[in-house]
Amino acid sequence: MTVPPALVATARCLWQWEWQRLMAGLAPADRDGNFQRRPSEFAGAGLESLQGAGRLQLIVGRSCPWAHRAWLVWRLRQLEPSVQLLIVEPDPKAGRWVFPEPRFGCNSLAELYQLCGAKSNARATVPLLLHPGDGSQKASIINNESAELIEILNYLPSPSNDAPNLLPSQSLVAINHWLNLMQNDINDGVYRCGFARNQAAYNRAEAALFAGLTQLEEALLRQGPWLCGSELTMADVRLFPTLIRWEQVYAPLFRCSRAPLFSFPSLWAWRARFCSLPGVVDTCYPAAWRRDYFGALFPLNPSLIVPAGPSSREELFGLIQATMKP
Repeated sequence: MTVPPALVATARCLWQWEWQRLMAGLAPADRDGNFQRRPSEFAGAGLESLQGAGRLQLIVGRSCPWAHRAWLVWRLRQLEPSVQLLIVEPDPKAGRWVFPEPRFGCNSLAELYQLCGAKSNARATVPLLLHPGDGSQKASIINNESAELIEILNYLPSPSNDAPNLLPSQSLVAINHWLNLMQNDINDGVYRCGFARNQAAYNRAEAALFAGLTQLEEALLRQGPWLCGSELTMADVRLFPTLIRWEQVYAPLFRCSRAPLFSFPSLWAWRARFCSLPGVVDTCYPAAWRRDYFGALFPLNPSLIVPAGPSSREELFGLIQATMKP
């Protein structure tokens, strides 16, 4: 039976209208359809807020790239003795993060936010740097803005003499140059592609994304092996969570598909180099990334079908390390 064209047109209009409503709840946008990230409620705190804080806790989720950058700094700086890592799990049906076991009398991250005095409409996001409190003091949130949080982690004392300083003073100008480019055009850029409300918004985001990748490729070709030269810096850490998810999530789901990553050979080699750093493999979960993105972002994937891919991080890294082409 042939479906009448009028019925197809009506269904299309209704779906577009409902899709816009769903997207408004998922990801805010400006009047031109450009994705806009919501500000973090607990931003602004620095190292001075840690005086007498004792052992801290860092709360992350496996699929979140903003939490991944904090996890990487925690791992690279070898902060295990002073900062306890806690991993929350997604609950896509309820749209929240939950604790595998109750913490502070809370089952979900949203409950913990409320316990720590967050506004009733605050978004309970990761990463989260927390002072767990003690018998006389309740838990308190130190910071949940990832860009600030990772700077705090970088300057916390490390028990290891070989822990890298990811913000060396001699490289700060170069680091800030890359951070400013990546935050808007690459780290947020993939989301601006995926969450664009219309073709024009997508075109702007996609053009900026690949222009940014081209700049990074040219810089690595000139100097390398890292973005700011011979030293690993925060610029490299901020880039990795985006590029390691490229084939698993951003190219297929967010439409970042103009060119495969292997068409940027210096970036491809850079990613393989970063993968080989001690502890990096322990922070990567490709199966969880696909499950959480494809299984939770209903407006982008209404069927909720999760595509196949590497079943383990070892398999993913083996593919990355083995060849420059698929």
